Amino acid sequence: MIARLSGRLAAKSPTEIVVDVGGVSFALSVPLPTFERLPEPGSPVSVFTHLHVREDALQLYGFFTEEERDLFRILISVNGIGPKMAQGILSGISTADLKSHILSGNSGALTAIPGVGRKIAERLVVELRDKISRLDGASAPAGGSSSPEGSRIRTEALLALTSLGYNRPAAEKAIRGALQESPDAESTVESLIRAALRHAPQ
Repeated sequence: MIARLSGRLAAKSPTEIVVDVGGVSFALSVPLPTFERLPEPGSPVSVFTHLHVREDALQLYGFFTEEERDLFRILISVNGIGPKMAQGILSGISTADLKSHILSGNSGALTAIPGVGRKIAERLVVELRDKISRLDGASAPAGGSSSPEGSRIRTEALLALTSLGYNRPAAEKAIRGALQESPDAESTVESLIRAALRHAPQ
């Protein structure tokens, strides 16, 4: 089992990276949050990995943190969710919000993730609530309320900011700044987006 790779980042794209380890290049599929936190090609890098075995292929998936890898592994334990969909889920929502929505039973907010319909969202809640509760740090994101409605509003605002061109860390930081300045900014998606834009990098 390959648990971690450390070497030189030879290439990267939003969905795949290449890590050179002692002259051997490994291609890994990655979720968007991992891509955004990686250094520039040519830099030293270390990523946690999951090896997915199929009859016709061996596919490596890479993650910047162990938490991302743990969530990936429990996602693919759900019937009907394969590695590609799990990668897409982790690309469409922060790990903190994903945990929060599952723990609170907020399947409606999960349907805001691209590719996740109502049935898949309900399955995630039913099958993963106990597993998520056993993960370290399974709590609502800092800076906002823990209510399902508050989580939904933050998720939709985050998706809107990333669609406007902000990367995920910058969008999350802007939302946290808006909520710290005024908790009432979370009353609607529109008000939170407007407030977050004041804290977003120009």
